[in-house]
Amino acid sequence: MQQSLTDLVARAKREIIALSPENARPEVQATTAITVAIRKLQRQGRVPGAIPAPRGMLEFWVVPQSPGRQDTLATDKRLILFCATAKRSYFAATSLLDMGLMHMAEMDGGFAGWARREWPTARD
Repeated sequence: MQQSLTDLVARAKREIIALSPENARPEVQATTAITVAIRKLQRQGRVPGAIPAPRGMLEFWVVPQSPGRQDTLATDKRLILFCATAKRSYFAATSLLDMGLMHMAEMDGGFAGWARREWPTARD
């Protein structure tokens, strides 16, 4: 039986650490975590300092043996993933969890939740 999008997101939310924007922001500002934007940046912008990671490339960028490995994601810091509204980033985080990457979280509410608080944003 095929699951609905709502079911898939609910499953992901049970498995992934979700940080509210308020809980993510101190790590973002102190650069003790790396924020990863799983979204098209041209739309609304991004959290300042976030690394853009297209959804289709993320797994290639974090696998140590991959020729596409991105050094900026080779870190002991927590990865905080976000997208526009926190659906794609949950799926991305689930995929990374399945790959054995444990030191990451998803920012609940996504970029929309961050921007709604009128915190600084960046544009490319």
